[in-house]
Amino acid sequence: MEMIRAFIVGGLICAVGQLLIDYTKLTPARILTGFVVAGVFLSAIGLYQPIADFAGAGATVPLTGFGHLLADGVRDSIEKDGFVGIFTGGLTASSAGITAALLAGLTASIVFKQKDKS
Repeated sequence: MEMIRAFIVGGLICAVGQLLIDYTKLTPARILTGFVVAGVFLSAIGLYQPIADFAGAGATVPLTGFGHLLADGVRDSIEKDGFVGIFTGGLTASSAGITAALLAGLTASIVFKQKDKS
């Protein structure tokens, strides 16, 4: 049942992104940035944690989950370190994911040859 909930919620998030691509003039970069900001906003007002608890990876893997992770990290770091936590909390909470993405990109750039778009 847990996988079904993850599939449904993750699919709904992806469907929203596809609808934005198909029916608006927003660029993919703006849509992705909007998803991160939406995750931060929903986390700030307390709506994203119940969704993440319900859907598990279906809510934490998409970019809205990254925004939620940033907001959660800032919240925890402010409680622990005070004002400085505003600047350090998000990066501390998401450092493992950012590092994995950078290493995957580096590996892909070494393994595969670059091709021109033309």
